[in-house]
Amino acid sequence: MGRPAHTDETTTADTPAPPAELLAAPGYGARRLYQAYLAAWNRHVDPVLTGPQFAVLSTIRAHPNSDQSSLAGAAALDTSTMADLCRRLERRGLIQRVESPHDARRKLVSLTPDGKKELTRIHRKTRKLDEALLSGTGLEGNTDVAALLTALAERWESVAEFDRLP
Repeated sequence: MGRPAHTDETTTADTPAPPAELLAAPGYGARRLYQAYLAAWNRHVDPVLTGPQFAVLSTIRAHPNSDQSSLAGAAALDTSTMADLCRRLERRGLIQRVESPHDARRKLVSLTPDGKKELTRIHRKTRKLDEALLSGTGLEGNTDVAALLTALAERWESVAEFDRLP
């Protein structure tokens, strides 16, 4: 993933290194980070519950009985992805969705007891993963890393909405 592979007995040539223009591109770095994060999540946190599902469960815990569409924005998901994830989480018995008494089109979402238990279990593992991801970088315990990533995400989301680049 972005690094030259080592040569062994079965390989006759090294895998090419990424070109300098890719290494200088923030989007390439972000994709590498995300790919590495997915691999680490699947191996060390949970191969079934995905990061986006964890985000949904965490957001529901923070805003119980909120409507599904409002929660989508807080979890950084579009409404159709949110609906799909909620259906899956509901089938697994981790959340409950009910119609809003004021608007039958709106679904109010809450965690089930199993959902609360699962979120607690996964939360412990994600904190350990967060620590491991920053360990050895000199950034351990640095909340500025999360703040920087959040600021970049907000900026990149706004750039995605531009009609054209300046």
